[in-house]
Amino acid sequence: MDTQVILEKAVVSLNGIGAQTAVRLEKLEIRRIRDLIFHLPIRYEDRTHIQAINTLAPGSTALVCARVVSTEILDRTRRSLICQITDETGYLSLRFFHFSASQHNSLSAGTLLSCFGEIKQGYSAYEMIHPEYKVIQTVEHCITDDTLTAIYPLTEGLRQASIRKAIDQALSLYNNNPEALPDLLPDALLKHFHYPSLVAALNSLHKPEPGMSVNALLVSPNPALKRLAFEEFIAHQLSQLKNKSIDKHWQAPVLKSTQEQEQRLLNNLAFTLTAAQQRVIQEIQSDCASNSPMLRLIQGDVGSGKTVVAAYAALLALSSHYQVAIMAPTELLAEQHLRNFSHWFKDFSTQIVFLTGQLKGKKREQALQAIAEGSAGIIIGTHALFQDAVSFERLGLIIIDEQHRFGVNQRMALRDKGQHKNSKPHQLIMTATPIPRTLAMLNYADLDISIIDELPPGRIPVVTRAISAERRAEIIAKITNWVKQGRQVYWVCTLIEESEVLQCEAAEKTATLLAEMLPEVRIGLVHGRMKALEKDQLMQGFKQHELDLLVATTVIEVGVDVPNAGLMIIENPERLGLSQLHQLRGRVGRGTEDSFCILMYQTPLSRTSRERLNILRETSDGFIIAEKDLELRGPGEMMGTRQTGQIQFKIANLERDTALLDQVSEAVNIIQQTCPENIQPLIERWLGTTTKYAEV
Repeated sequence: MDTQVILEKAVVSLNGIGAQTAVRLEKLEIRRIRDLIFHLPIRYEDRTHIQAINTLAPGSTALVCARVVSTEILDRTRRSLICQITDETGYLSLRFFHFSASQHNSLSAGTLLSCFGEIKQGYSAYEMIHPEYKVIQTVEHCITDDTLTAIYPLTEGLRQASIRKAIDQALSLYNNNPEALPDLLPDALLKHFHYPSLVAALNSLHKPEPGMSVNALLVSPNPALKRLAFEEFIAHQLSQLKNKSIDKHWQAPVLKSTQEQEQRLLNNLAFTLTAAQQRVIQEIQSDCASNSPMLRLIQGDVGSGKTVVAAYAALLALSSHYQVAIMAPTELLAEQHLRNFSHWFKDFSTQIVFLTGQLKGKKREQALQAIAEGSAGIIIGTHALFQDAVSFERLGLIIIDEQHRFGVNQRMALRDKGQHKNSKPHQLIMTATPIPRTLAMLNYADLDISIIDELPPGRIPVVTRAISAERRAEIIAKITNWVKQGRQVYWVCTLIEESEVLQCEAAEKTATLLAEMLPEVRIGLVHGRMKALEKDQLMQGFKQHELDLLVATTVIEVGVDVPNAGLMIIENPERLGLSQLHQLRGRVGRGTEDSFCILMYQTPLSRTSRERLNILRETSDGFIIAEKDLELRGPGEMMGTRQTGQIQFKIANLERDTALLDQVSEAVNIIQQTCPENIQPLIERWLGTTTKYAEV
């Protein structure tokens, strides 16, 4: 048999794996024998030696050999069987909530037991709850394992014994046929970074050497775990670079504008472009002048002027008789783009169409017809842009705002609408969330990145203050004076729970309380459970100064510009990440007068929370804040890795393995130069068929 296919066989080919077990394994994405080898333990248990009772510590697991002192049934709040044991160094209780009469009888005084379980603090002494135990004749019969015992992720109906048996068989096949799973990282690279071979790393993680500690196996300094995470990072970056290379083989329309058209757009702006905006515009012009598809990410802090840069890109498409689609995550933001683009392009003979889920009936039909016929040059909308009914006549440019709020499939669907034979539209992606260099390298290796690192002149920095919630009454009193001056206020409610219901309840209670305390102030409430139309109407009312104070959840993180709103109070800021707080703060400071952000925290503050709030007080640079956020919170929370658009890993853990990212680019270069034939096998090993998504 070809050794290459041994590990590609279905798991049912292993002893003890029937059809039912195979179905359960598939829930863990285990289909082939090879998948079992990469199904790593989540923790380990140490059954290699017997521990004396007087050495036990709560939270640890231990193997204990001891004699029963007494056994009794307690009828307290919950009926339980309590068995007290001793090994002459101390006493330990075994607690069983589910037990039988025969079990009670078998645990008679003097019986010698071998017990394994987690140590917990009981009523008067340490205890094990439902431990694994066995009645033995002598201490020598207390069986210890040769290595640490691996504990694997399970699914309903699957037992540790079953998956261990399957993995043992898979490992045995692999060790006897190592060429079936070749090491795709060259020896020189492994030596350079001091990593073990693939076979050594996998065996070390499944069958740790005697003497290795439980903790050493699960943290980043463990070379075996680092080596696998490193390979997975490399595969993801290779995949993105490969797709970037493939993208260059597609054709794209050449988009150019004339000096007269550019001047006409400039004349409609009420401001002068910054040097950073001009630099990024030149990069976009250079991309669009080529017949290869542009795929560029614009990073710009809150208020840096990304939308104007996007308007210049739109001008290139319109001037070349192509359509441009602008997709925003909310109707509110889409409407804001509509107002801006309508003003900036008022002297251009192009129709601007607004398409959202709220557009119904004849108006919708007319909009769809204008898009299909090509009479609509600029199409602005939400996710409605990629619905099946929408057909573009000549889509030359896609602009996606706040890209991380869209799923991969949504962005891909819009791109596919502009695909024609061997041609794709150019893509411009914008984000106001600065991304630290290491994460940009991992998540956006397939994109060219432009950074608008300069704010327009005249922007007055927001004064940020951290104030204890004990001074709430004082803060509320300030609102009255603020409103009397004709200014407006945001009051942001946050909760640590992810429940949207609880967040909305908190906001509703706050709005009611403020209405009682500020009867002269016009108060509105906006939260995530409101219908989009209702939410948008409230925000528009706030913008038009029909409301003085807007109580909101974090839904206003990306929202409409209200230059007159110069005061923001954020409750419980210690519960949010720095980058999110910075985004919220960006809602104020958009006018010409002084603006303030009050971080109203709960006492006592932890040292880390105090440090985080101090960072916000000291700087308004989103890139510095993003780097600090990465240090303090870790990348998983910061990037929102549960979002559809973010990379999902099998083994690598962004919280644990971020330090490895600095090595990835160097390793990728080595592989591209020394063994390019390994690139596709690496991608298939770690990403399978998901690589299509990297094109988005």
